[in-house]
Amino acid sequence: MLVDLNPVAFHIGPLAVRWYGIFMSLSVLFGTWYLYREGIKRGLEEDFILNLAILVVVGGIVGARLMFVLANYPHWFWQDPLQVLKIYEGGLSWHGGLLGGFLAGWAYARKTGVQVGALADLTVPGLALGYFLVRIANIFNQEVLGRPTAFFFGRWPAQLIGSAIGLLLLIRYFYLERKQPPAGYQFWSFVFYHQLLRALVEESVRDNPLEVWGYVVPRWGLGFFTLTQLVTPLILVLAGYFMWRSLARPQSRLFNRTP
Repeated sequence: MLVDLNPVAFHIGPLAVRWYGIFMSLSVLFGTWYLYREGIKRGLEEDFILNLAILVVVGGIVGARLMFVLANYPHWFWQDPLQVLKIYEGGLSWHGGLLGGFLAGWAYARKTGVQVGALADLTVPGLALGYFLVRIANIFNQEVLGRPTAFFFGRWPAQLIGSAIGLLLLIRYFYLERKQPPAGYQFWSFVFYHQLLRALVEESVRDNPLEVWGYVVPRWGLGFFTLTQLVTPLILVLAGYFMWRSLARPQSRLFNRTP
């Protein structure tokens, strides 16, 4: 690390409030506020929006934790189940959070007859800002390190590169909103571009363990292939691409309730 920062922002008695938690909370608050504001404009009921926000956040946290444990410590499930619940010790997966939150929101929207695609679009600003802020929080936690290079900066600033991806996609969202894209277009194109940029750029410079056919370019500090680089293109990039392209035709942006 180029800087040495304290991961704890302040204490409330014996409770340590960490920067990671603060930044994550800010992204959740912003995402909920945006969902609420735009949902009300489109005629959604307040109770529906708030219930949806709670379900998506809870589903996202559960999915993020389960995916992290499954990918890194699967033996916890049968050897030490209580360890799975210790989320306060760290260990969340972005992919699991995205999947858990989406499934929770999809199930609730389908049950209440609200158009899933247009609803998912409104979650993109919260997701993009969340990725931007959480990668900044990783700096305070001294984690998500970049690979060493022969360049003057010594080590890739992987956290800032990941943060830049989130900021770029946030700007893209508001730019596209002016063009009124079809329902679902924003969400699935976000999934596609985020996962593509993460696999090709962020993961290439991030100091993660390499899997099969592992190779590192020493001078450049680029590594291939991490688990994310192998799995992401086969699942999320392809899924995002096909869903995105299937929606690239004019259709209603309204939250039509099914009969």
